Amino acid sequence: MNQPVHIVCPHCVTTNRVPGLRLVEHPNCGHCKQALFTAHPVALTSTNFERHLKVDDLPLVVDFWAPWCGPCRAMAPTFEQAAAQLEPHFRLAKLNTDEQPDIAGRYDIRSIPTLIVFKLGREVARQAGALPASTLVDWIRRAG
Repeated sequence: MNQPVHIVCPHCVTTNRVPGLRLVEHPNCGHCKQALFTAHPVALTSTNFERHLKVDDLPLVVDFWAPWCGPCRAMAPTFEQAAAQLEPHFRLAKLNTDEQPDIAGRYDIRSIPTLIVFKLGREVARQAGALPASTLVDWIRRAG
């Protein structure tokens, strides 16, 4: 399917239209010229969260975490590996709940880590607690 896909740049937050078949060709941002996919989760803030959530056509997988959380720190390398495996079909991102309490509150985050999969701005799946690598990737694929 070669329908254009809207991809938000993880660097400059510009929206790019990329033909669907070209996603696997490591496209660059038309504005800042940096890679649209870096094989790393995007750091979400109050400035870029809404744009990634509502403009990007890819399913967005958000890891709600905090630096003091042991399970969050333990799952960080697993989430990083998942980003490398699942791009360019999913956008993985991390949101620090200590720095963004308003966003965490909006999604009723009561325990961390909590993973939420969004499609076209709507929550479609949620998982509380850390997951092993293979389980994490399988869960994201099924949810997306």
